[in-house]
Amino acid sequence: MQYQNLREAIYFAPRGKQRLLQLGNYLAQRYLDPSDRLVGFIGPSGMGKSLLIRGMFPGLELTNDDENVNVRPLPLVRDIRTGSFRSHTYHIDVCFEMAFVPLSELAAAVKEAVLAGRRVVVEHFDTMAPMLPMNAELLVGVGEEVIVARPTMFGPRAAEISSRVFMSSRFRKMVHTAEDLTTLILLDLNQGSPEYHSDLTHGFILEYDKEPTVDLTLVEHQVQQIIAANWPVTYYDEEHIKIGDRLIPCTGPRIHVNRTGDIEGFKLRPTPYFDPLTKRYLLVGTVGSVQEETEA
Repeated sequence: MQYQNLREAIYFAPRGKQRLLQLGNYLAQRYLDPSDRLVGFIGPSGMGKSLLIRGMFPGLELTNDDENVNVRPLPLVRDIRTGSFRSHTYHIDVCFEMAFVPLSELAAAVKEAVLAGRRVVVEHFDTMAPMLPMNAELLVGVGEEVIVARPTMFGPRAAEISSRVFMSSRFRKMVHTAEDLTTLILLDLNQGSPEYHSDLTHGFILEYDKEPTVDLTLVEHQVQQIIAANWPVTYYDEEHIKIGDRLIPCTGPRIHVNRTGDIEGFKLRPTPYFDPLTKRYLLVGTVGSVQEETEA
């Protein structure tokens, strides 16, 4: 096994549907074993867990799919109650299903299916983990980073992954919103859209083929003004958000703070970096304090 000595792997959690699907596909090829029966996903709502699952398990029916009418009872619970498994792989969103089925019954259904040789993909696995007699064979935590682990009975535990991704998720929301604000100001200043978006810890990178002609100190100041104005940030549709009254294209509309004032410690480097390999100019923005950067 190529992952037999794996403790954990860490990736930046990307923005946008396509990049999350691609990462999910890569993780499946790199870490998923055909014999895995229990796969756990951990992280706050809106972090992109479902998109990663779609990338890792193409064609799997997600029971929390808000684009379709979901069948009740949950297929896994239905099959347990009837005593006949109709699928090899099941999906369950624990937090979503707890509105319909007690957690104890959900945990019992997952245990029975796994021991019967079926695969169960569990979102919010940390909520159910204390009620299961086994650990997941693959754990994926999604916050500011995507953490991949192949635990044993001795760890890592779901609670360990959960504490890390829940703590870091606020940075991902701050970064994503600050990135969209910076892009908005740059567009208003006739700098065009970046050719590519990339990531760094507690920050973002906007890549341009041509060196921006605007004073980046001015851009930082205008972004900080919007942050101070505490405008509301709201989901509009799968391709847009609204910041105040402005409708803005966005590839990750659910991954944002609620108000611009929730962004802490925004900084924009006053001069761009030039990458001689890609021949692109890199605009770097960060959030958070120096202490938080050091602790990360």
